[in-house]
Amino acid sequence: MNKKLKVLLSYLAIVLGALMASFSVACILLPNDAIDYGTAGIAILISKMTGYSLSLCVLFVFLPFLIAGIIMLGKYFFAKALIGFAVYTLGLAYFEKIPFELNTEHFLAVAFGGAILGIGLSLILRNGGCIDGSEIFANIVVHQIYNKTGKDYSISYILIGFNLIVYLAVFVLISRDSAMLSLLVYIIATAIIDHFTDHFEAIKQITIITKDPDRIIWQIKEDLNKTCTIINSSGVIAGENKTLICYVNYFELQKVKTIISENKGTFSTVSTIEEILR
Repeated sequence: MNKKLKVLLSYLAIVLGALMASFSVACILLPNDAIDYGTAGIAILISKMTGYSLSLCVLFVFLPFLIAGIIMLGKYFFAKALIGFAVYTLGLAYFEKIPFELNTEHFLAVAFGGAILGIGLSLILRNGGCIDGSEIFANIVVHQIYNKTGKDYSISYILIGFNLIVYLAVFVLISRDSAMLSLLVYIIATAIIDHFTDHFEAIKQITIITKDPDRIIWQIKEDLNKTCTIINSSGVIAGENKTLICYVNYFELQKVKTIISENKGTFSTVSTIEEILR
């Protein structure tokens, strides 16, 4: 596929995913007493308690995380995250004004809304976008830990802790029923995300085979502050080459894919690593 067409399709997928997510939150979850998770959940709580517009609350809650992500994660993160966030916020502003009702039980409506949310977020994450600040926060924390210790960690525990605080706040400030329905949204949405993104929260091992490793190693070090393991290897047809192995999280994976695409004649594979033993 033409590279420009591939990039265009990735942006269109992010736009579609953001519209699906905003529709699910505004038209299905909120009318059925459930909320989204992450920073969107915080924004919904603020909106319910103050009466301010949901889209405005999402803007003010997510914006600091977006700025931090741009500073900490760099240019690869900026464009797609900004587009996803902008479409999601505008979608909320539009859909929250549209009357929409599902003539079914809360449980079924919330399950359906959680599935739509999960599919929308999967489209966004698979194409390098982001509309939730908790993922940015977790990525920054893991990145800082790596810079100080040289150890890679999954972002799973940070995300679970972040969302646990959100749901405890829902339990205390809104109602137990709303907290339980919101937890159902989280379970369904994350199950779908894990299915379509190959365990989004897990560490990724990238194996790169190349004849010119120096440029790739320098770019990975410069852009991600990550190191690579270098192995001498040989192909039956290609002859002598180098095999590079590095470990990254899902957001960093998008950067490495861009680096690899800029280096001709390079072959790579990505594997999901559930645990790294020390």
